[in-house]
Amino acid sequence: MRTVDLRGVCCPANFVRAKLALEECDVGERVQILLDDGEPVKNVPRSLKDEGHRLLSLKEAPEGHFILELIKGED
Repeated sequence: MRTVDLRGVCCPANFVRAKLALEECDVGERVQILLDDGEPVKNVPRSLKDEGHRLLSLKEAPEGHFILELIKGED
């Protein structure tokens, strides 16, 4: 599984970076995205779902950030 670390990246740059990272993945590939609390965890999952990716889970890590797992959708 590929991991994309977007901790410390502000909105909307974190969505743009997530989208660029997903372009390098194969359709159907499972991807893990690390996000900060607040706006990133509210906006990025919703935007990626709107882009056609399948969200699997969103969990808070013990360190305080969030881990979004998804499967890349069709290009």
